[in-house]
Amino acid sequence: MATGVNRKISAASARAHTRRAKKTNSIPLPSGMLRTALAVLFIGFLAWTYQAIQPPPPKICGTPNGPPITAPRIKLRDGRHLAYKEHGVPKDAAKYKIISVHGFDSCRHDAVVANALSPDVVEEMGIYIVSFDRPGYGESDPDPNRTLKSIALDIEELADQLRLGSKFYVVGVSMGGQVVWNCLKYIPHRLAGAVLVAPVVNYWWSGLPANLTTEAYHQQKLQDQWALRVAHYIPWLTYWWNTQRWFPASCVIAHSLHILSHQDKELVPKMSSRKSYVAQVRQQGDHETVHRDLIVGFGNWEYAPMDLENPFPNNEGSVHLWQGDEDVMVPVTLQRYIAQNLPWIHYHELQGSGHLFLHVDGMSDTIIKSLLRAK
Repeated sequence: MATGVNRKISAASARAHTRRAKKTNSIPLPSGMLRTALAVLFIGFLAWTYQAIQPPPPKICGTPNGPPITAPRIKLRDGRHLAYKEHGVPKDAAKYKIISVHGFDSCRHDAVVANALSPDVVEEMGIYIVSFDRPGYGESDPDPNRTLKSIALDIEELADQLRLGSKFYVVGVSMGGQVVWNCLKYIPHRLAGAVLVAPVVNYWWSGLPANLTTEAYHQQKLQDQWALRVAHYIPWLTYWWNTQRWFPASCVIAHSLHILSHQDKELVPKMSSRKSYVAQVRQQGDHETVHRDLIVGFGNWEYAPMDLENPFPNNEGSVHLWQGDEDVMVPVTLQRYIAQNLPWIHYHELQGSGHLFLHVDGMSDTIIKSLLRAK
C-alpha cells in the first residue's frame, strides 16, 4: 500500500524561499556600464560649465557682424584702434592740451569736464581736450591683454599721433582715475599735470591699513562685495558671475540707485543726454568693457599709489585729487589715507558731495582752473 509523504514547511522557510526567488528575477547593471554612464554625465557637466563661463566673442566695430565706425580713430602699435573725440579750441591754437579718461561703463561722449566747461574759460585759457573710448568701449577695439601699463601706453600713443607735444595733462573720472595713477607710474615724463576725480580704490592695494580697507569694503552692498571678490580671486569667473541669475550681481553694472548719495540722485537728471549714446557704450559686448574693468581694476597690481614718487619735484606741474565725503561707491576714508601719505597731492574734499559732483554747475571750471593755475 503506497503512502504519500506530507512535508510541513515553516513560515520562516517560506519567506526565505520567496526572497531567493525574488533575487533570481533581478538583473544587476554591469559595473562597467555604470562607470561609463557616470563618466558621460560628468563630462557633459564639465562641458556645460565650460560653456557657461566662457564670454561670447566681442562684436568688433567695422566687422561684418559688428557696429559701424562713426568716430575718428588711430591705429595703435599692436594693430588695435582707439576712437576719440575733440573738444575746445583747435589743438594747433591751444595753450593747454588735456586728455580726458572716462569712467566705468562710459565712453568718449562722457567727457564731463569738457562738456561742462564754460565756453569763456575754454577761449580765455586756450583749452583743447580730447576724450577717447577706453579699449572695448564705444568704438575702440577690445584689448583682452589689457594691463595697467598698456592703457598708459595707449594714452601716450594717442598724444603722439595727435601731435599734442612732449607734455600734456590727464584728467580721469572714477575708474578713469585709476588710469591716471597708471600714467603717473609709467609715463610721468609725459605729464604736465594730472587730476583724479573720485578715483576708484582697489581694496587690495598694498600699503593700505587692513582695518580701513576691511571697514570700507564691508560698507558696500553684499552683491558688490562678492562681485569684487570674484574679480580679484577668480577673474575667469567674472563673466559668469555677472550674467548668472542665481545670485544678485554688481549694483554698479545694474545702475542701482542704492549706490547713489543724496546729492548724486539730485544730479542724475543732468545726465539725461546719455540716452542718445548709451547704447554705444557696451555695443561690442559686456566682457571687454565692464567685466574687464573689474578684472584689471581690482586685480593684483604690480604697484600701489602709495609707492609713487612726486612726478613734479620742481613744482613744474601738479597732481590734484577731488573726492566727495558722502561718496557711496568710493570710500572717503581710503582716499584721505592715500592723500595724507602722498604730500605732493593737492587734495580737495567736498562736503556733502557724492560720486557725481562733477555734474554740479561750475565744478568743471573750478577743477580745470585749479589744475592749470596751480604752481
